[in-house]
Amino acid sequence: MLTILGFAMIATFLVLIMMKKMSPIAALVLIPALFCVFVGKGAHLGDYVIDGVTSLAPTAAMLMFAIVYFGVMIDVGLFDPIVRGILKFCKADPMRIVVGTAVLAAIVSLDGDGSTTFMITVSAMYPLYKRLKMSLVVMTGVAAMANGVMNTLPWGGPTARAATALKLDAGDIFVPMIPALLTGLLFVFGLSYVLGVRERRRLGVLTLDEVLEEEKAAETVLVGAGGDGTVSLRKTGSGGSGSGTDAPENTGGAGNPVEDDGFQGLDPHRATLRPRLYWFNALLTVALLTAMIMELLPIPVLFLLGAALALSVNFPHIPDQKARIAAHADNVLNVSGMVFAAAVFTGVLQGTGMVDHMATWMVDVIPGSMGPHMALVTGLLSLPLTYFMSNDGFYFGVLPVLAEAGAAHGVSPVEMARASLVGQPLHMSSPLVPAVYVLVGMAKVEFGDHTRFVVKWAALTCLVILAAGMLFGII
Repeated sequence: MLTILGFAMIATFLVLIMMKKMSPIAALVLIPALFCVFVGKGAHLGDYVIDGVTSLAPTAAMLMFAIVYFGVMIDVGLFDPIVRGILKFCKADPMRIVVGTAVLAAIVSLDGDGSTTFMITVSAMYPLYKRLKMSLVVMTGVAAMANGVMNTLPWGGPTARAATALKLDAGDIFVPMIPALLTGLLFVFGLSYVLGVRERRRLGVLTLDEVLEEEKAAETVLVGAGGDGTVSLRKTGSGGSGSGTDAPENTGGAGNPVEDDGFQGLDPHRATLRPRLYWFNALLTVALLTAMIMELLPIPVLFLLGAALALSVNFPHIPDQKARIAAHADNVLNVSGMVFAAAVFTGVLQGTGMVDHMATWMVDVIPGSMGPHMALVTGLLSLPLTYFMSNDGFYFGVLPVLAEAGAAHGVSPVEMARASLVGQPLHMSSPLVPAVYVLVGMAKVEFGDHTRFVVKWAALTCLVILAAGMLFGII
């Protein structure tokens, strides 16, 4: 019964948000609360929620201060050279822009943190997508898939969890998987090319000068000026946004895109720029990411210290600090609120035992004849299981059971561990992954729109990695 209710709860949640009948926050809270009552454990709902919130509180704190930190870095101009470099490479060609998004997300993913990757990627690419009226779900989908492949790095989380759960060396799991993972990454780049060509056919190819001339030719009306010198323009000419979402645009913060139908982007003359402190900010960011990779301190503590130091040095006057925090409060509230709402969902799933029953059922339905092929089975199961549950639940709860079944048929634990990594490109778009809310929040894309677009492509990427692993004899 718990198995059926667990799948029904997840399906209800996904259907409602994809049909836009409920907001993700409301669905993450109300649906599990309702199913908790159905299970007959409504009296324990408070305990489940508190347990979920307690487990995700460090993640929420990390995201809050990471958003403030990178928001300040955007404000002061740290990423302006990256934006200019991408603009120079892309030349207003949608195909190059989409491929550039995948490459940038893959490179930034080397730090092992999805939230950081999405903040930097969206900050750099969002202005260009909006200027050319490209589909924003293409940006979020490509970034999520590239990050999902790179998330398998030993310091990214899944590989370390698999190694811990099966008492293996992380290097023995990851290094042989490199050819398969590279194949998956090349597939993402190839898919980005195809999606970019599709956008190019829809929009055409313009030079940046032509884009600017078109904007100047449209009748514009001054609708407001920020205290930091930024100006927002509204175009009264026709033209769709091509964003795939009707979400309202952000209208605050000097470093954030400020727009209506037109484009403002990163104002090169904004008052928050700190060119004299550029190298300080660059070194601070490198030091922060290095400390995070070396695990010198917990990540929430590192970003808390980094945000405090960045604010104090770049904006020594308290009113200016308050203004920067206020400028990014919208993103902070949206993302942290989503994380705590997700804590209700995960708390009920785990507290009621639904997730355990679902995992056990999926293992039990595997035919005995599939025993010698348990690595393949594990790779296939990693797609739905890592999407519907946390990495901790899958790697510490399900993988040991699968590995034991595989060992009975002569399948080595290291093969099982490698196969378990296959589902990560899809996992990164799971509603239970806090980083995905940073991605869709900063890109101003509805989570349901992102899900509808990315699931099929991410699942295909996972299958490509699995096929490559089997072809190379890795799995």
